[in-house]
Amino acid sequence: MTTPAKTDHRLLFGCMGLGGAWDTSPHTAADIDAADTAVEAALDSGITAFDHADIYRHGKSEAVFGEVLARSAGLRERITLQTKCGIRLAEGDRPGLYDLRGPTLVRRVEESLLRLRTDVLDVLLLHRPDPLADPADIAGALTSLHRQGLVRRFGVSNMNSAQIARLQAHLDLPIVADQLEMSLHRRAWLEDGVLVNTPESAANGFPAGTVEHCLTHGIGLQAWGALAQGRYTGAQQNPAETATAALVSSLAEAKGTTPETIVLWWLQRHPARITPVIGSSRPPRIRACRDAALHEPDLTHDEWYTLWVSARGAALP
Repeated sequence: MTTPAKTDHRLLFGCMGLGGAWDTSPHTAADIDAADTAVEAALDSGITAFDHADIYRHGKSEAVFGEVLARSAGLRERITLQTKCGIRLAEGDRPGLYDLRGPTLVRRVEESLLRLRTDVLDVLLLHRPDPLADPADIAGALTSLHRQGLVRRFGVSNMNSAQIARLQAHLDLPIVADQLEMSLHRRAWLEDGVLVNTPESAANGFPAGTVEHCLTHGIGLQAWGALAQGRYTGAQQNPAETATAALVSSLAEAKGTTPETIVLWWLQRHPARITPVIGSSRPPRIRACRDAALHEPDLTHDEWYTLWVSARGAALP
């Protein structure tokens, strides 16, 4: 059995980009080499936690990562390994769907362990809520996986506070994480808390109280899409993004860091201690996030708000 890895991380490396084409064709030696290079860039940047899902590249993301682990003796003990399950991709006439039935969860975890070439997952997240799922059945499967030593900790992804609380009521083990889309661009999670009693509140769409629930119960928030698809670091799409990108660049220059770090620091500065997930597999972009992995966010109260208001393109209510 591998020894536990550290769990207090400022950044997660998202492995969705590893494994080659998003289809059922086999991965290649070049795909393994590319994954090895990306993982090395992450480690060089102080990132030692890696986020997977069983559906990424139809399982090839996990498979090439397992090959990387096999190449590097001792690497598994140096990292935290997290994966997600619960989504089934479309197949034949069957549409894509969600499946959190107990036996399915156990089978998916066993398959991920084989692909990743490890005997234990540090964290397993339930990828999407399944409206047909029985929380007692889910809890039974998770408890069994934990007792067998196959998974150390559990979390969820894309779930609201009520869904988390309902599952937790059936589960003795604590839910330790909720992974949501959160960024300077996707701000509904933040604006939910300030749009109360305004006309914009109904259109916000984010489940009220989810961030507060996680804060209250010690559930870590992980932010997928944290770099906002480069909207503030070179891929601006509208005037507000262009203005915000200029502000991000100015702050980066003043603080001796990169624009990517400023965008990530904005998330990390929130009291929820949000852990951004870095989705890029390009080594230069991974290394541009190094300061966010190694240092506390260096943004003042005013700088943080200035970025928020600029990204909104309008004053706060």
